[in-house]
Amino acid sequence: MATLPGVSGRGPAGEATASGVTSMASTGTSSEDPRKFALRVRGVTKVYRTDSLEVLALRGVDLDMLVSELIVLVGPSGSGKSTLLNILGGLDQPTAGQVLFGDLDLASCGEAALTRYRRDHVGFVFQFYNLIPSLTAEENVALVTEISRDPMDPGEALSLVGLEERRNHFPAQLSGGEQQRVAIARAIAKRPAILLCDEPTGALDSRTGVRVLEAIERVNKVLGTTTALITHNAGIADMADRVLSFADGRIAEVRENTRKRPAKEIAW
Repeated sequence: MATLPGVSGRGPAGEATASGVTSMASTGTSSEDPRKFALRVRGVTKVYRTDSLEVLALRGVDLDMLVSELIVLVGPSGSGKSTLLNILGGLDQPTAGQVLFGDLDLASCGEAALTRYRRDHVGFVFQFYNLIPSLTAEENVALVTEISRDPMDPGEALSLVGLEERRNHFPAQLSGGEQQRVAIARAIAKRPAILLCDEPTGALDSRTGVRVLEAIERVNKVLGTTTALITHNAGIADMADRVLSFADGRIAEVRENTRKRPAKEIAW
């Protein structure tokens, strides 16, 4: 059995279960794993303050994200999932701790450096599609490729998510699932190292949501894009390499799926 990245040794907590899931200690870091890291998080804390209120959103989170890994983040609302995703994407910075992308510490970057990081290395997919209504699917994707260093052709990106025949359609002519797949194509057209998805199926029915998950799965496999996906749907966790369960601003549990379930078999 492969050791979960971030956990030294096997021990009782590392016993494989009959379901093909390995339950591990609640940490995601290791200095011993020989594989390459996409992001390394060390002691990340995030505090939101107002004049009379202080909210501790993250409490000393440690995490290693491996290159080409697909991670699913689960947990109740307010547990810190979206806060961590925003920090990983350079949309926010921690109050304390490090977020390392190679030699770049996002925690100490200025706004210009964070903008370059987001532009060159990160793709975002949100619950709502944020497409421009007056542009076709291909034109929406092309908005990103025009400012990218090494973009793929917009048609190639749409083909990767199964929408090559819908490239000339406007958002109003597309279903919700198709619009979300255009958003995924737009996110990956710049060939990002990291794809961050916040509830990408949250506004979709199960059948449509599975098509979106298949697109994310294909991007992860074909391009090798390191992917982190937030969901409230526990079934989606079965398609991940690792599942991080959040509670009270901490990673409460880390599970490794020794047998990943194909997205087409996910149901809810």
